[in-house]
Amino acid sequence: MGLFSRLSRDIGIDLGTANTLAYVSGKGIVLQEPSVVAVDQITNQALAVGADAKQMLGRTPGNVVAIRPLRDGVIADFEKAELMLQHFIRRVHGGKNLVAPRVIVGIPSGVTGVERRAVIEAATQAGAREVHLLDEPVAAAIGAGLPVEEPTGNMIIDIGGGTTEVAVLSLQGSVISESVRVAGDELTESITQYMKKVHNLVIGERTAEDIKIRIGSAYPSNSNDDASIDVRGLHLLSGLPRTVLVKGPEIRESMTEPLSAIVESVKRTLERMPPELAADIVDRGIMLAGGGALLKGMDTLVSHETGIVVHVAEDPLSCVVLGTGRVLENFDQLSRVFNNGSRF
Repeated sequence: MGLFSRLSRDIGIDLGTANTLAYVSGKGIVLQEPSVVAVDQITNQALAVGADAKQMLGRTPGNVVAIRPLRDGVIADFEKAELMLQHFIRRVHGGKNLVAPRVIVGIPSGVTGVERRAVIEAATQAGAREVHLLDEPVAAAIGAGLPVEEPTGNMIIDIGGGTTEVAVLSLQGSVISESVRVAGDELTESITQYMKKVHNLVIGERTAEDIKIRIGSAYPSNSNDDASIDVRGLHLLSGLPRTVLVKGPEIRESMTEPLSAIVESVKRTLERMPPELAADIVDRGIMLAGGGALLKGMDTLVSHETGIVVHVAEDPLSCVVLGTGRVLENFDQLSRVFNNGSRF
């Protein structure tokens, strides 16, 4: 470990569409907050970041805007993302060390060069001395405990908020990877649209997400099909608040299209796989990570469609940030996991 690393606390960040997590070397995961920032439009100052800002979504006065600066896994609003990153880095770094931190950021594998540059610039402006970008499927596989440094095939499906990452890894790198911008947000949006079309009920994003978590499922089962929930929203025809009872099977049906897109991306990756690695995957199974792994029956759906055993990571939400942390702690041994041009 070099002099700089001894004088600073290096940081690994999972800059997610829905949540941002941070890992500090020597401490572990120190931050897990929603990727939301509330800004005063007159002064351009951040009023709240993370959980406090999420409470403001849809509830702000005219001069305040609460937004998620990342969409589909990439920065959609650069200034707001920079404000959010600055807040998180200062919070976890504390400003107590003599040297600015080295920062590793997990990003979707399918982002463009311009999108990569935006992340690097945001992290640099937020106070990083050195920025490395790590593809999320690689980070998730490392965080889930897969032996990515060995010459054997490891398959990971990381279903986040904005993107689903499917990759086959071997010898610290991606052999095949695919990134589709269909994930948790699309599942939530499909519930919102279903409630509007079928029940004439307008609901917010937070309500739809709550429905998904409480009674949503990807595959039929007795426990899922018996679940039901009262949903409150605005009735389209009368314009008045109304409560509707919805059941588990209809919520699963509403998510059919995005779930099919995720399964198709898995199948396409399997079809492109070299035979030797395919044999490894059949033996070892597929690892499921990310928030989407927590959707009831997701592992059963993928297993049913592919015929391969599917395992859910021990802590699916933290896999990417744990992976960035492990790379920080073993930087020299795992430095080959970075793509060319990832260091600035």
